[in-house]
Amino acid sequence: MAGGKIQKQKGRQHMQGIGGGGIPFEKSKGQHILKNPMLVDSIVQKSGIKPTDVVLEIGPGTGNLTKKLLECAKSVVAVELDPRMVLELNRRFQGTPYATRLKVIQGDVLKCDLPYFDICVANIPYQISSPLTFKLLSHRPAFRCAVIMYQREFAMRLVANPGDSLYCRLSVNTQLLARVSHLLKVGRNNFRPPPKVDSSVVRIEPRRPLPPVSFKEWDGLVRLCFNRKNKTLGSIFKQKSLLALLEKNYKTLQSLRLSGNPEAIGEENEIVSEDVTVLANMVDDISMIDGERENGDEDEEMETDSSNNLTSFKEKVMGVLQQGDFSDKRASKLTQVDFLYLLSLFNKSGIHFS
Repeated sequence: MAGGKIQKQKGRQHMQGIGGGGIPFEKSKGQHILKNPMLVDSIVQKSGIKPTDVVLEIGPGTGNLTKKLLECAKSVVAVELDPRMVLELNRRFQGTPYATRLKVIQGDVLKCDLPYFDICVANIPYQISSPLTFKLLSHRPAFRCAVIMYQREFAMRLVANPGDSLYCRLSVNTQLLARVSHLLKVGRNNFRPPPKVDSSVVRIEPRRPLPPVSFKEWDGLVRLCFNRKNKTLGSIFKQKSLLALLEKNYKTLQSLRLSGNPEAIGEENEIVSEDVTVLANMVDDISMIDGERENGDEDEEMETDSSNNLTSFKEKVMGVLQQGDFSDKRASKLTQVDFLYLLSLFNKSGIHFS
């Protein structure tokens, strides 16, 4: 009897990792399939899909969400890394009216070229959250909206406001490019197999037009400010190594302008939309942790420097901060408008961050 019970328990444990068609799920690939049909219906409903829409689905798995999308949309393009899931997906819709309206792309969504789409609806592997978000936001032409399931903490960072504990570089960069809103919290038991954390569904709507700012410049400034987000900007910009770096950049640009070199920044502020792709390549440290150093002391503030040039440049930087009343402010409390204003003040003084 005892042996029989053990066998049954093992069988149940094994089946928890089995998908449609008897396919074992691989947690290492982030394969957690939504098993709650009411939740699937809710996600599709909140997506606002029109009968004329082309929908991009990422990580369709066995097709539970795919079927609901096909019922609403003109067509669905599904990108799936696992060849077993691709076979299962094609098998599931073969011979049905949906077969001609479903295109399955086998490959890594971060590496493949995405086709045109109006809406993205996805339950994604959580380990690709950052790079995928910025890849989508750099996609052209811009889509109408994306409704994506993220790990809950990552989702809350996306929607965090100034002053929130989770407000970070990820929040600022995403919200510069898109309107982001939290739709619903999803408990881990809605998945098979259940992940170790809860999830949240977020709606992302790209801004049109994009804000008139160089994204290389923007991210350079935001990166510095959030390196120690709870320190004052006056304290951050007094760091000797940071001042030396900014001064070197300043002198290089001055030399380029004096020589009439067209590579000098700041001569024109004409922004092309493709410039946003820089963010898609900066996700190495725009992660859930966001590369923040709250109390690091690796780089001490400059106290007394023998270099008159660096001291003079320090005064220039401090003057910019004082002009905008930023010296005693912290990145964790600054709004998008604050960052845009601060960047414009630095640029007008000839100080750049890219």
